[in-house]
Amino acid sequence: MPWDFALILFVLGVLVPWRGFVRIRELLRQPALTTAERLAVYASTIVFQWFAVTVVLWRATAHAISAARLGIALPDLALAAFATVALLLPLLANQFYGLRRLARLPPEQQGFLGQLARKLMPQNLLESLAFIALACTVAACEELLYRGFVFTVLYAASGGALAAAIFGSSLLFALAHLYQGRRGLFATFVVGLLLAAARAWTGSLAPCIVVHLVVDLAAGLAAPRLLRAPAPAPHPEEHA
Repeated sequence: MPWDFALILFVLGVLVPWRGFVRIRELLRQPALTTAERLAVYASTIVFQWFAVTVVLWRATAHAISAARLGIALPDLALAAFATVALLLPLLANQFYGLRRLARLPPEQQGFLGQLARKLMPQNLLESLAFIALACTVAACEELLYRGFVFTVLYAASGGALAAAIFGSSLLFALAHLYQGRRGLFATFVVGLLLAAARAWTGSLAPCIVVHLVVDLAAGLAAPRLLRAPAPAPHPEEHA
């Protein structure tokens, strides 16, 4: 494996998870975030992800890795569409089921996910528009990084072992979400396996990007509303 590919894998597998964990924990320790602070988080994430993709595509091109090998292709539109729907329906159903289940709990019992939704998810129209831009960036960039570059590099390094490419790319993808805790890490790993399998089956990142985008948008735009703390019940004396 070329040294620059190994260095990129190290950054994605060690530095990105560590920095993400530290950054999110620092943000969650704050009593509240203003709109400006939330927008700054979105903007810095967008800039970093596009920078990372630019570096990865630069090095992949330098080693003559074609766009098709990275999954930037659509060899079979019907197959890609079928894979997209087959993945999207159960993942969306599971997403909304989990959010509704969490919403039935008091805010103090919603744990990390509830805290994350209230602190970092969009709370008004301006933030929602910025979050849509963030979700588009994350869907495209993370799929290019993990199901595109990492998948391709591990496939080649393992001598064409598809299982190694699927498992390894899913592991690094899960580690990038280390800040979500053990449950989030496991859930992200499972989603990564499904997306990597779709990429291997269709030869394209298109289903992965679409599924990733829709699931992130559903979570980011619905979670703050579903998990919003309910208004306190009126005191009996108020009706006296």
